[in-house]
Amino acid sequence: MMDKTDLIAKAAQEPEDRLLLARVLDKYEQCQRKNIPAAAVFLTPRERAMAENLLRAAGIHSGYLFDGGYPEAERTRLIFLPDWADTHNELAFLRAAFHGSGSVLSHRDLLGSLMALGVTRERLGDILVSPHSADIVTVPSLTEHFLREWTGAGRVKLTVTEITREELAVPAAQVKTIRDTVPSLRLDAVTASAFGLSRGKAAELIAAGRVHLDHVPCQKPDKPVSAGCVITARGLGRARLAQTGGLTKKGRTGITIEKFI
Repeated sequence: MMDKTDLIAKAAQEPEDRLLLARVLDKYEQCQRKNIPAAAVFLTPRERAMAENLLRAAGIHSGYLFDGGYPEAERTRLIFLPDWADTHNELAFLRAAFHGSGSVLSHRDLLGSLMALGVTRERLGDILVSPHSADIVTVPSLTEHFLREWTGAGRVKLTVTEITREELAVPAAQVKTIRDTVPSLRLDAVTASAFGLSRGKAAELIAAGRVHLDHVPCQKPDKPVSAGCVITARGLGRARLAQTGGLTKKGRTGITIEKFI
């Protein structure tokens, strides 16, 4: 393994990322030293990408997983496992049912009510909102606190119960499907198509560091993009290149983009 300070410096995107990445390596070392599972905080997609780069650079290619409770989870917890462990118990799942007919709560309402309980965002995974309830993923140590204290969000009363991973109600992702053709599968061309921009404007955003490819900043307009890649443009949203097709008679490539709404 390279020097720990050098590894962290190379993987960090911003100076404030270094503390988070240091904690990731601390958890790895804890797992190795004590031969027990060790879990970091919940990571955003950007933080997860940095952690993956850090682990690769450190030569750590196995013995860990990212788990958010379901395959498409946005926020995931990095969990290191010793050789003897093939399962873990580092996530908890709760359901908050809304009281009263017509009660409606948004993701922001629910997150605000959780923050009011003194809980930091890094200890919470995804908040999955359904018409009459919301499911949350969190750390097991907070289960009793939420069961006892999370009784309402604003004026809406809540009944909170513990559920299993299998009972999570995951809403279908809301996407707008865009079918287009591009001169090439360059980042500037696909970004322009996804967000309704001119290719020149897309290149400006990329050069300014406002575009992330697979949650990592990319300032290269000619960076190749392949099916499955996620493009995030600051202030414009997030999109995924779902499919690429064949060439048209004019030599352009057909693409299908899913823009998250």
